[in-house]
Amino acid sequence: MGFVNFIAGLLRDPRGAIAGWIAMGPLAAYGFVFLIVFIETGVVFFPFLPGDSLLFAAGFFAQGGGFDIRILLPVVWAAAILGDQSNFMIGHFFGQRIVKSGKVKAMTPERIEKSERFLDKWGRLAIFLGRFFPFIRTFVPFLAGMGGMHWSHFVAFNVLGGLTWSTMFVLLGYFFGGIPFVQKHFELLIVAIVVVSLVPTVAGLVRNRIKKGKAAAEPEENAE
Repeated sequence: MGFVNFIAGLLRDPRGAIAGWIAMGPLAAYGFVFLIVFIETGVVFFPFLPGDSLLFAAGFFAQGGGFDIRILLPVVWAAAILGDQSNFMIGHFFGQRIVKSGKVKAMTPERIEKSERFLDKWGRLAIFLGRFFPFIRTFVPFLAGMGGMHWSHFVAFNVLGGLTWSTMFVLLGYFFGGIPFVQKHFELLIVAIVVVSLVPTVAGLVRNRIKKGKAAAEPEENAE
């Protein structure tokens, strides 16, 4: 229950969670940020962790005190790049076994299908683009490893995507987190970031449901 409560608190109030980490000392603060970003991108079992909002909140503390932007950026760069690399290797060596086990509840057939279509459509570029979509961000490197993508093809887009994604959200928090309006409505802004980032995923699920409904209706119409 302790881990569940920890994740619930992080989802609900990332700024409050980071403030608690900072109070524990810089090693704990940077360490927790690294750990959450690494797990979200690197462990296929935890695609629901709040990577975008955590990076934004961390950027805010780099402006308002608690983090040094010169240390924070290399920490999140390393976490994002190593996380995707870890996920790729997990997919390569254990992917088929994990999917068949059905133990990753978040890895629904719809999400797998959406991630596979995304990977098929964009190829290696999907490793970069997938960074900006929750769930897809976690599943694409896993599926790339499981599908046999060559490591040398994966790594360049992994590094580019990890640097771009983590830097963008940290700097958004760094430059805009100190604005009085943002500080006053910080929690609402975090919710908005989460909602906006989930829109493509939700839209894809709805579109798949509609397509399946139409496909099921066509045989009935033909029978008539």
